[in-house]
Amino acid sequence: MRIAVFCSSSPAIDNKYVELAYQLGQGIASHSSELVTGGGHISMMGAVSRGARDAGGKTIGVIPQALVEIEFADHDNDELHVVETMGQRKHMITDISDAFITLPGGAGTLEEFFEIWVGHYLKFHSKPVVILDPFGIYEPLHELIIHLEAEKFIKPGMREIVKWTTTVEDALNACEGM
Repeated sequence: MRIAVFCSSSPAIDNKYVELAYQLGQGIASHSSELVTGGGHISMMGAVSRGARDAGGKTIGVIPQALVEIEFADHDNDELHVVETMGQRKHMITDISDAFITLPGGAGTLEEFFEIWVGHYLKFHSKPVVILDPFGIYEPLHELIIHLEAEKFIKPGMREIVKWTTTVEDALNACEGM
């Protein structure tokens, strides 16, 4: 199984998030799964790949050429696919992955999460969509989604696509259990 992880690449975040990413990478490898990321080497994105590699796992990165040119790429990935655009990056990650885990992150992470979630709802794919949030950073988002559903902006059944988890083990089980 190939599991894509969406997460922050910000170097300014608290180290607890970087450690979470590292632990998830280790967990993915220990479940004999392969890791797919956006191909960067810094912050959480780099940590999840290091965790997987340190546990003997395979890592696959997908990165736009512009980010390679600013030395953002993790050249230690077992596979590093260089594409032209961010759209091509997301498309390839979606195509080659069997499940998706979203960790804490900013606008880019949220954009990736929403595209995967809506894509599942619209039946472009039927792959597991998981959020791993042990620190509650996405709790306001979860509450907003519930509110939007109550106000009929989100259709019934859409909210249930996302599996909200708080531990690495639960997130990995959610990937395998769908």
